[in-house]
Amino acid sequence: MENEKQLIFVDEDGNEVLCNILFTFDSEEFNKSYVLFTPVTSEEEEQIEVAAASYVQGEDGTVGELFAIESDEEWQMIEDVLASFDEDECCCDECGEDCDCDDDCEDEDCHHGCCCHHHE
Repeated sequence: MENEKQLIFVDEDGNEVLCNILFTFDSEEFNKSYVLFTPVTSEEEEQIEVAAASYVQGEDGTVGELFAIESDEEWQMIEDVLASFDEDECCCDECGEDCDCDDDCEDEDCHHGCCCHHHE
């Protein structure tokens, strides 16, 4: 681990790849925690490759050991979660953006559509 917002992923060729963590979430359906991440690149790309893995939390509270996604059902759930996040809007106090809630609710604790993982 480089820091709390990055992880090192070992690819299929055994290479260590530094990645930025997009967000983490828990699934009650599969009783697992998941992390979505992208490789750190020096060049700007139009399309970003997003990877996912389940994980066990490390002793320091960060993403610990990563595990491959085991089923098509898990992949579908991850794709649904990713699709529900709008990367252009954020409801976090830290970035100062407003919540873009698809439910048009006025609940200040609503984080529907939040693009970051500070509220999980």
